[in-house]
Amino acid sequence: MCGPPGAGKTTYAMALVRRGYVRLSIDEVVWRRIGGRDAGLVLETERYDELRNQVRQEQRRELVELMRTGRDVVVDYSFWSRAARDEYKAIVERHGCHWELVHLKADRATLERRLAVRNREEGANAVTVDEGLLNRYLADFEEPDGEGEQVRRQTWG
Repeated sequence: MCGPPGAGKTTYAMALVRRGYVRLSIDEVVWRRIGGRDAGLVLETERYDELRNQVRQEQRRELVELMRTGRDVVVDYSFWSRAARDEYKAIVERHGCHWELVHLKADRATLERRLAVRNREEGANAVTVDEGLLNRYLADFEEPDGEGEQVRRQTWG
């Protein structure tokens, strides 16, 4: 799936988990490894990127293993770029499996409302996104078009 922060990716992924899917979340693994906010740790951008890339590689291997065992998997990741989406589609296809690209959309007012609530929370799924960062995310997001995507407009929250 793909979409900007606040579009409902994790909420959607958790609904799939309740149906038996295995959820892979880079953010949650990184969060556990750094000890969360309670540990008072603040990683430099370079170290965070290094750790995130390491976890991404590990989860690609985990995805392949899960596919080999016939498990349904949801990758709870934003997939901002078409290149990243295409890379994962190729991994899935190489292993004889079927992918679905779910594009979660919400209007800006909905995103801002959800992020205002989420920004007061703590945890791996509550990374603070202020207006400037939201603007950057929205500007950099390569919206899927003609990639076999299923568009879902999220209306909760």
